[in-house]
Amino acid sequence: MKATTVLAAALLLAAAGSVHAQSGIDCPTLPAGSGLAWEKLDGSDYTFCKAIRDADGRQMLAVMITREAPFRPRRADRSEEAVIDGTRTWWYRGELSGTGGLEVREALVELDRRHVAHISLRAVNEEELSLAMSLAETLQFDDVRVSIN
Repeated sequence: MKATTVLAAALLLAAAGSVHAQSGIDCPTLPAGSGLAWEKLDGSDYTFCKAIRDADGRQMLAVMITREAPFRPRRADRSEEAVIDGTRTWWYRGELSGTGGLEVREALVELDRRHVAHISLRAVNEEELSLAMSLAETLQFDDVRVSIN
C-alpha cells in the first residue's frame, strides 16, 4: 500500500533524525496542559511534527505539512467524520505492515492552496485511539498558516 510506504518512510526519517534543508514551517499549536511537546524535523519540502507525551515519551500523533498529500484517501477506508481546525474532514483507516493489533488513522487538512497537513496516529486500543483523535481535533494551524505565507 503506497500510503503505508510513505508513512513508514516519514516515520523512519523522523526516527533517524535525518535533517535536510530547513523548510521553516511551524508545527500546529497543541492544547495548553496537554502534557505533550513537539519533536520537529524539517525537510526540503516538508515539516514533520511528532507529538510526544511528556510522561512516558510515547508518540501520540504525527503531522506532516507538505505541498502534496503523502497519501490518497479512499472512500472505502473512511471511518469517522471530524472537524480539525474548523475544517470538516474524515479519519481514514490505515495499516502499517508488521504492526498487528494497532489501530491506525489518517486525516488530511488543507491549509491553503499549496499546503496540506497529513495527520496520522497509531493506538493499541480503542481508548487510546479515541484520545489521540480527540487531541488531533483540537490542533490549531494558525501559526503554520503564518509561517508558510
